[in-house]
Amino acid sequence: MTTKEMVEKLREFSVPELCDGMEEPRVMDYQVKPLAAGRKIVGPAYTVDPPYGVSGIIPEALLKVKEGDVMVVAGKGECNHSYWGDHRSICAKLQGVEGVVIDGAFRDIEGCREAKVPIYAKSVIPQSCKKQAEGELNVPVECAGVEVRPGDLIVGDENGVCVIRPEEVESVIKKSERKIKAQNETIDEMLRTGKILPKVIFKDK
Repeated sequence: MTTKEMVEKLREFSVPELCDGMEEPRVMDYQVKPLAAGRKIVGPAYTVDPPYGVSGIIPEALLKVKEGDVMVVAGKGECNHSYWGDHRSICAKLQGVEGVVIDGAFRDIEGCREAKVPIYAKSVIPQSCKKQAEGELNVPVECAGVEVRPGDLIVGDENGVCVIRPEEVESVIKKSERKIKAQNETIDEMLRTGKILPKVIFKDK
């Protein structure tokens, strides 16, 4: 599948459904939530690896990120200073960014919501990070406890954020579909018989 095909197919599933299809689910820390989102995000990762508490490399990333990418900011969990704000959201909107995932904090939540670029982060705080242009772009990073490689597929919804390698997508989709099918069949069986079946029954081997 092409990247576009993978993105559109993954968009059909919730994050929990995709986790059911993964051998070893790569799920970001529970604190990363859709704080200015409004919709699910699915797209290839464009990674940003700034030093702790320093966000000055992000403007360069905003010039290089591609339409449809999810910008992943490996902020090392820093939540006392913000890596992102409304101006950066407006820039991201103009670049066609699918969404932003931050292992840390952002600010200007009202303006970010108005820009309509979904932001998944740990917290909101008004004080900005330092502005030195330091760090690396589009390199493997650790974000909220998960390794993210450039081009990995990022899926985020109200349940949280997961990371899927491109080479795993077809297998994950197949296994997710099998679980969904089994769950639907189990529900149908309960409705038909009136018997409660707390465990999903897989009829196929």
